[in-house]
Amino acid sequence: MNSKEAIIQATIELINDECESVDDITIRDICKRSGVGLGLVNYYFENKDKLIEVCVERIINEVVKKFDDIRQNTKDLSPFEKLDLLGNMTLSFLFEHYAVSKISILTDARAPKQTDNTNRTYLAFLPLVAECRPDWGPDKVARITFYLIASMQQAFLRSDVILKTQGTDLKNADERKAYYAQMLKDVLGGEYENSRD
Repeated sequence: MNSKEAIIQATIELINDECESVDDITIRDICKRSGVGLGLVNYYFENKDKLIEVCVERIINEVVKKFDDIRQNTKDLSPFEKLDLLGNMTLSFLFEHYAVSKISILTDARAPKQTDNTNRTYLAFLPLVAECRPDWGPDKVARITFYLIASMQQAFLRSDVILKTQGTDLKNADERKAYYAQMLKDVLGGEYENSRD
């Protein structure tokens, strides 16, 4: 393993160990775990924030790949059941990996790219929304899928506000699942509700 990859792997391990706050991870921790000197961290990544962003993107990219595999391997489920499953998995990941998820979402918002994690997530959901609503054209499917991903991200980022204003604790798995089910009804409309009966 080369030095750059050793730095990335060590940082990913530290992020996974410190999932509540990556602010507690120091360059010294990274150097110690990777077995490389401080100069190489700065050489490859300029600073800790850029290194963390690279690592978070890699972590989320792996998760999105798993989501796509799961979507492909659930042929016995209806499109609505797949969308429900994928959304609940996504929200669970966000809350179980709070620091990583927050960095990913905020990084994508600050510097959107077609290859960022938000777009990868969008692309994983897009075919399911299209399958759920074949009566919608491609433009509407694209818009609604964007709305769904943005709503999930905002619900995650503003979960404390949602608890105070709506009384829903999104950190609680059952409440989060019910909230997402309502979100799907709101976004997909009556056809979705009828398909669930």
